[in-house]
Amino acid sequence: MSISALRNQNSLDKLLAQVQKDEKPQGGSEKKSYVDERLWKPQVDKGGNGYAVIRFLPAPAGDSDMPWIRVWNHAFQGPTGQWFIENSLTTLNQTCPISEYNSQLWNSGVESDKEIARKQKRKLQYYANIYVVEDGMNPENNGKVMLYRFGKKIFDKLMEAMQPEFPDDPQINPFDMWEGANFKLKIRKVDGYWNYDKSEFDSVSQLKSTDDELEAIYAKTYSLNDFLAPSNFKTYDELKSRLDAVLSGTTATKTAAAMVEAEETGNSVPFTPSFKSEAAPVMATANADEDDAMSYFEKLANE
Repeated sequence: MSISALRNQNSLDKLLAQVQKDEKPQGGSEKKSYVDERLWKPQVDKGGNGYAVIRFLPAPAGDSDMPWIRVWNHAFQGPTGQWFIENSLTTLNQTCPISEYNSQLWNSGVESDKEIARKQKRKLQYYANIYVVEDGMNPENNGKVMLYRFGKKIFDKLMEAMQPEFPDDPQINPFDMWEGANFKLKIRKVDGYWNYDKSEFDSVSQLKSTDDELEAIYAKTYSLNDFLAPSNFKTYDELKSRLDAVLSGTTATKTAAAMVEAEETGNSVPFTPSFKSEAAPVMATANADEDDAMSYFEKLANE
């Protein structure tokens, strides 16, 4: 896509329409063990404070029309001490055994079961391309196009810019390289968690002075659709087997195919991992509003 075509098609109305579509209720990967060098992660000092300036970039050429992608995942530690950190098949609008099991726990009416379901619930992560304007903790990142994984708090900041609450606040398309704005990421440590409340958009400005510079930046954006590739998701049976191991230390014996066969023959049995829930087990979890939740879980799991 040419830079002129990108400028003409970069519609804020289209972004907001897609947001409304994404937020409608839905009916219902193999985890990589290496560090993705494409991902940018802000750093904080010893006092828990961090500062960086980034610019969100448009959707990559030939990719989704949206400049961000949403991925649901589950991350929790079971009573066996094992960790469950996997992408959820609900991202692909497919049935997920963890969500099924959580629904059974919640519908049991037992408060201890509901508490377990809360700790095992899916979490939403967003991915977007960014241009790193200023990264004082890691200046080697300055001037690079990278991927940024973030959560609800940062996404809310994006939405506030696109849909300002008050009429005297400017409406900004954060993903526009001409009429967007740099994002000043300000991190404080509050009650042990990263807090982004002070983060804000700067005034509207063109990212670079010439279209040639902008085109060079845009050419380096990464595909977001790659995060939705089947290789990034385990199958229903694989997730179910892993869940059973994390909850009870055993491997589930009934596969999805077997369950379908049982359903057809009238001998179906609801999916229930071999896990006793008389009392709610102590499970490690992170604050539900923490944008850095997945990094937090991955760090704990590797310790």
